[in-house]
Amino acid sequence: MNNLFYAIGDVSKIATDDYVGFTFFVGSMAMMAASAFFFLSLNQFDKKWRTSVLVSGLITFIAAVHYFYMRDYWDQVGESPTFFRYVDWVLTVPLMCVEFFLILRVAGAKVGLMWKLIFWSVVMLVTGYFGEAIAIGNPTMQWVWGLISGIAYFVIVYIVWFGEAKKLAETAGGAVLKAHKVLCWFVLVGWAIYPLGYILGTEGGLFGLQLVSDIDAAQMSMNVVYNIGDAVNKIGFGLVVYAAAVASQTKVEA
Repeated sequence: MNNLFYAIGDVSKIATDDYVGFTFFVGSMAMMAASAFFFLSLNQFDKKWRTSVLVSGLITFIAAVHYFYMRDYWDQVGESPTFFRYVDWVLTVPLMCVEFFLILRVAGAKVGLMWKLIFWSVVMLVTGYFGEAIAIGNPTMQWVWGLISGIAYFVIVYIVWFGEAKKLAETAGGAVLKAHKVLCWFVLVGWAIYPLGYILGTEGGLFGLQLVSDIDAAQMSMNVVYNIGDAVNKIGFGLVVYAAAVASQTKVEA
């Protein structure tokens, strides 16, 4: 809680051209507000949807707390808070994968699907961290780790768009199918912003290309991309689940 008050009080110190600090602040407040919204709405849903909405709130709450720390780190050190960012992702991205399992349980989704998605999300994140934080100064290894991370990402895309998850969504139909389709677009388009940030902010990048020659400008670009992407993806994921829960609940009551 002290971090929250500090973040609010310290916003006046953000320079007018500090777009990174600004997006850290807005992202943290937006995700905290989303968490409050999801938590306070829990009682209006039955058990089938309550867990899904709860997980949505946990995702945005975990991210908001990490963003308070990341903004402090950026403000005090002036460097990209890579470690804190990946700690956030290694907790929240697997939870976003869990959302697919939770909404597909009505169609008979097995726990194996959940663990499969979690596994590939962890591989994607761990290898991405190696490329972005461990292999600094070694463009070849950054390319290798980035490629492995990209492969893991496309495995997740395949599972939700064409594989087991897609078949279960079609079986469920209705609000579940609609929610699944939107979440799939978040994975395909929304999550694609992270490889873009990787290319922008790491020497060599995913394909051996540096899109920004100035490393400081590259770090700023990367963090702005990540911050906007996090807020849109995590809050958006939760709102899709919330909308599906409302639609399902309304149908039952009718």
